[in-house]
Amino acid sequence: MGKPRLIILCRHAQSVGNENRTIHQTVPDHRVPLTAVGQEQALAAGDKLARLLRPSDTLQMITSPYTRTRETTLGILSSPALKEHPNSGSIRVYEEPRIREQDFGNFQPCQAEMARMWHERAAYGHFFYRIPNGESAADAYDRVSGFNESLWRQFAEEDFPSVLVLVTHGLMTRIFLMKWYHYSVEYFEDLRNVDHCDFVVMKLNDQHKYDLQTELRTWSGYSREQEELRYKCPPANRVVALKASVWGVRKFGGCVDGCNHEFDGDRSMMGGHVMKAGRDFGGSRSGAASRAASHDSTSDDDDDEGIDEDLDAAGPDGAKNGNGMIMGGHPADVIERLKMEAALGGNLVNGVKKLQVRS
Repeated sequence: MGKPRLIILCRHAQSVGNENRTIHQTVPDHRVPLTAVGQEQALAAGDKLARLLRPSDTLQMITSPYTRTRETTLGILSSPALKEHPNSGSIRVYEEPRIREQDFGNFQPCQAEMARMWHERAAYGHFFYRIPNGESAADAYDRVSGFNESLWRQFAEEDFPSVLVLVTHGLMTRIFLMKWYHYSVEYFEDLRNVDHCDFVVMKLNDQHKYDLQTELRTWSGYSREQEELRYKCPPANRVVALKASVWGVRKFGGCVDGCNHEFDGDRSMMGGHVMKAGRDFGGSRSGAASRAASHDSTSDDDDDEGIDEDLDAAGPDGAKNGNGMIMGGHPADVIERLKMEAALGGNLVNGVKKLQVRS
């Protein structure tokens, strides 16, 4: 048949990560499953898809390899309405890693650090900002560009199905549309996410081009709507309490909680101690903005080597003092005590004994 008459983009159903963001600190993003609500949304999406199909239509589905998109695809295929379609037995399903979610950098840090990161991204620009150890939207654009080229080559096949469904992610839906319709960076950043299991429909016209059938939501449009509502329904005797920004006058691009890199004491001691006292599994590497200590006593990191056995014997929560008590706490407190100790020439400070570093 050549080009499909419909290309349908479907964002995955609600996942556990949408309901509880902290799961990304301990569960890889590609393994996050759907919620019970998400399972129902996927089934409903299958019913909706069945209503868009003609009796003669053939269907191909391409899904991101993430667990939440796989489960969404299975839910769609499990729809009773779709199973009743005359060509339900010939549906093709493929996985495509190039339409996976934007890489957010392996295990995510604590929520305070993630909030800071999103605030920094908003200041820098959503399209070009690269997640630490992850991707920018521009990186994702590059792989979507290659995927689109592969699609065009497949469209040249005579037996290509008449309807193509891409089960992907919110950002990737916007990236796909940006590439296909040549949107500007500014317009991409103005686009809002589609809701879970919502369809974005592209229809082939008489000129063999694809018309976008779905109205996209934008942040500028949302702002106008809210402004109109504000003038239509002004609140009576409203008192606006202005609160200072939680971020203050922070300049982005430096260290998150201030720079301690010029510490004059033993840097190897400080670095190793902070790693032990403040690491969250899947959280901030330096313990920034986190109060919880890890209970994982193993590490493969090179910069943890060279710490004396006294530190290892104390366990992951900190070093022992002269009385055999564990010295732990927030890394900022640990660093402050170490600075005081170094200033006093290695004397005991608050019962803390200076750690020795092997040469």
